[in-house]
Amino acid sequence: MGLREAAAAAAMAAASSSMADLGSASGARALFQWGGTISALFLLIMNRTGRKSPTQTTLLVLYLFTSFPTALFKILRGQFGSWVAFLAVAANLFFPRTFPVARFILFVITPDWVAYGLRGSIVGGVFCLILGIILAVAEIRGLGGFINCRCSCHCSFYWVGMGLLFLFTIFYLSWETW
Repeated sequence: MGLREAAAAAAMAAASSSMADLGSASGARALFQWGGTISALFLLIMNRTGRKSPTQTTLLVLYLFTSFPTALFKILRGQFGSWVAFLAVAANLFFPRTFPVARFILFVITPDWVAYGLRGSIVGGVFCLILGIILAVAEIRGLGGFINCRCSCHCSFYWVGMGLLFLFTIFYLSWETW
């Protein structure tokens, strides 16, 4: 057995143990997954109806990748997700501005050891916290900073969504570290 085969066997063992750990998700993890997903989807909708910032959309998709509920994540990583990714790529060939698919394909083609390793450990929560901070900084910069802030009703709802995003992430991190 060569070095390459040993590394592949170790990666598969780590992925299978991480997948087994995800099946017995704690209450804090489940709350983080469902609450964080709903908050991130709300923020995606707010972003698409507001300034349409591609940076914020990408950061929110990364957050969704890490916090998506386990049952739905397994469906997207399976045969169904492969077909959706195939159809999205085909639609992107004909309508590239209407169907940006690069963000969805992240769910399907990410290696198992990265996907389940990130989602099955506390590192995923820290990663989501960092993404939330970057999102908040990007939104403040988009508003013109603290001095020239032009906040509207849309902006207020966006900050409520950001607050919920931080709430679920910090709750998960504090519950898992105690």
